[in-house]
Amino acid sequence: MKQAKDLRIVYMGTPDFAVAPLKALVEGGYNVVAVVTTPDKPSGRGLKMNESAVKRYAQEVGLPIMQPEKLRDENFVSEFKALDADLGIVIAFRMLPEIIWAAPKMGTFNLHASLLPQYRGAAPINRAIMNGETITGVTTFLLNPQIDEGAVIGQVKVEIEPCDNVGTLHDKLMNVGVDLVLETVEKLASGDYTPIEQTEMIEGELKPAPKIFKEDCHIDFSQSGKDIVNLVRGLSPYPAAWAQLSENLSTKIFEVEFTPKDNGGVEIGTILSDEKKYIKVVCSDGEIEIKDLQISGKKRMKTEELLRGFRNPTEYRCY
Repeated sequence: MKQAKDLRIVYMGTPDFAVAPLKALVEGGYNVVAVVTTPDKPSGRGLKMNESAVKRYAQEVGLPIMQPEKLRDENFVSEFKALDADLGIVIAFRMLPEIIWAAPKMGTFNLHASLLPQYRGAAPINRAIMNGETITGVTTFLLNPQIDEGAVIGQVKVEIEPCDNVGTLHDKLMNVGVDLVLETVEKLASGDYTPIEQTEMIEGELKPAPKIFKEDCHIDFSQSGKDIVNLVRGLSPYPAAWAQLSENLSTKIFEVEFTPKDNGGVEIGTILSDEKKYIKVVCSDGEIEIKDLQISGKKRMKTEELLRGFRNPTEYRCY
């Protein structure tokens, strides 16, 4: 049996979340024989070609890079199989066809940013916070034909603090995920592990983590303050919760604070402000103070800064 650092590893990933585990593998002396990532895409006003975070790191350390347009393309499949990989690792990448994930001799495992079987899907970090969870974590599991349903190899729990948003929780999960990826490689190499089928782990109702769309980010101020706070946290800093102020003006909202209060019949969505330091919005059971926002056409800023130039905020309404 090969030692863990002798395994021929193919690493598949795209965003920043996938860079830290790859860096740990490289710096730990593991044998990463190739990196698979998304093709470069034009972005911005100048349509400059944008490279994935994983590609940029792979270039820095001289790893071979593969960027297939289609994962079932015959040439890519042939090149992938020619790598003669022992193990595939996929983190924050596209859905893999079986012809790819089953090609490495030991199969392919994924690092998922939730405690599977809960929060299967594309947005587990967002959805956990949006739902008001206080505990989440990371899971490594072996890929099989069902999305996010393979046998679990390892898990680490992480506490979600009341002050956490997607940005801070992302970094926490990324950090613990690094160690779990290395542990998983060692376990697979030694054979000293017992994969657990997710069907044996289901407790209560399963909560999905589907992709986030623009309509998911809209703040409904008729909801409770607690739910609004969780929505904002679960979408900050990206893609960001938003509200309409008028027909032609909207705002992204990154940080809020809720105060329970009897509104005395004041209409939901009404904006309250001293026009110097605070902007508050009436919700179903109190007031939501907006601390950090980005009015359309302006940069992101704290409320006090915005109010130096944004006049008559109470003439608007959040809806």
